[in-house]
Amino acid sequence: MGSELIRKTYSVAGGYEISIAEIAGAPADAPTVIFIHGSGPGASGASNFRNNAQVFADAGYRVILPDLIGYGASSKPEADYPLELFTQTLIDALAQHGITGGHLIGNSLGGGIALQIALDHPQFAVGKLILMAPGCVAEQASYFTMPGIAKMRSGFGSPEFNVEEQRRLIGNLMHPSSAHHVTDALVEERFAVARTQPKDVLARVKTPNLGPRLGEVKQPIFVLWGLNDEFCPESHARLFLDACPDVRCLTFSQTGHWVQVERAQEFNRYSLDFLNG
Repeated sequence: MGSELIRKTYSVAGGYEISIAEIAGAPADAPTVIFIHGSGPGASGASNFRNNAQVFADAGYRVILPDLIGYGASSKPEADYPLELFTQTLIDALAQHGITGGHLIGNSLGGGIALQIALDHPQFAVGKLILMAPGCVAEQASYFTMPGIAKMRSGFGSPEFNVEEQRRLIGNLMHPSSAHHVTDALVEERFAVARTQPKDVLARVKTPNLGPRLGEVKQPIFVLWGLNDEFCPESHARLFLDACPDVRCLTFSQTGHWVQVERAQEFNRYSLDFLNG
C-alpha cells in the first residue's frame, strides 16, 4: 500500500476493542468502501486486501480496512464467534469512526458478514455489495465437507504452530498456479497475527445459512468466484443468480478462494467498473 495507513481502535460492547485502518488522504465527500476480510490464521484487513485497497483509494474512494474481532489488531477473546458478534462489533466500531453506510466488499466469512449487514442492520446504509466466494449461504456443516477445510487442519493455536505451517495454510487458499503470491512478507505478517490468536476463532465460529434469504437483498450485487475454490463451492454462485433481483457473477478458471489476490488486476478493474455504474 502506497499511502499512509491511519489506524484507530474503538471500544465496543462486551469490553472488546476493534481496530480500523483507513488509507489517508480521501476527500471529505468521497464514497466509502469497506473491505471485510475472511477467516483463517493470521487474517487481517490490511494483509487480505494488500493488492486492492490502494487501487480503490487512487480511484477516489475512502477505503476502510477493519480487523474483525479475533483477527488483526482487534481483541481476540476465547469465546464463541457467532456471525452476529462479527457484524455487531464491526458496525459499532464503524459508527464510532464516523461511518454509517458505504459499499461493502467481503471475502468468504467477510462476504457472509456483508450479507448479514444488508439483511439485518437497516441503520447501516449499504450501497453496493462485492462478494468474493462469500460464506454463510449454506448450512455450516456442509462447508466442513470441502477439501480445503480438511487441508487447513494444523497446529494453529498451539506452541507447535510455525512459519512453514503458516506458509502452507496460505497456499491452500489459492490455485497451485498462484503460488508466487505466497511471499515471505505475507507469511511473516500473517504469522505475527496468528501467534496472538486463540484456536477459538476457528473452532468456535457459528454461521447461519443466509441462503434462503438472499432474495431479500435489494442492493446491487457483484459476485466473483474461483472455479477451483476448495472452501466455498463455486456452485453457490447460482444461489445468488436464482434469488437476487440485481446480481451479476464472474467466475475465474485456475483460481481458488482468493480472487482478489489471485486475479487482483481483473478484480480491481471489474469491481471499480461495477461501483462506478
